[in-house]
Amino acid sequence: MCVMRIYVPTTLARLAPAGKGAPDAQIEIAAAGSMVRAVTPALREWYREGDLEELEYAALTRAALGSLRLLAASSGDRRVVLAADVPDGAFALMPDVDPAGVLIVDAVHLDQVVAAHVDDPAAATDVRAALAVLAAADDGDDDARFVIESLDDHELQWYAVQEIPFLIA
Repeated sequence: MCVMRIYVPTTLARLAPAGKGAPDAQIEIAAAGSMVRAVTPALREWYREGDLEELEYAALTRAALGSLRLLAASSGDRRVVLAADVPDGAFALMPDVDPAGVLIVDAVHLDQVVAAHVDDPAAATDVRAALAVLAAADDGDDDARFVIESLDDHELQWYAVQEIPFLIA
């Protein structure tokens, strides 16, 4: 069976069940019908010169923006993206919404996650600043967009799956 790597935007608060010892197969990290990011044909077209590593990084950073939006609707100051492997074909492409956007057909569970990518705590101030101007950026404010784009200066740190409980403790 072929698999596809997807990048699931989330928050540390949404990962709380992982710290409570529930079996990974029971912890849903993305509901069926959620939009996640992946290396899609549209993303490949958008980054014509990029190799697979660059394309995966582009999908990851687009998912980080999704995490920022989740933080705006809840709380927290660190973006979180989970990399997971799902069966090929378990999604629908969403190129009109986002060149890396895919809509997952089935729920994704923690046992499908292969890595976590999380902001360093030092990025929290910049994440809070971006959250404060997110609506203005959506309304076309160039200064606000610059603040959000400056989050790209903070690379998400890589964590092994078994380290997730320690991130939320």
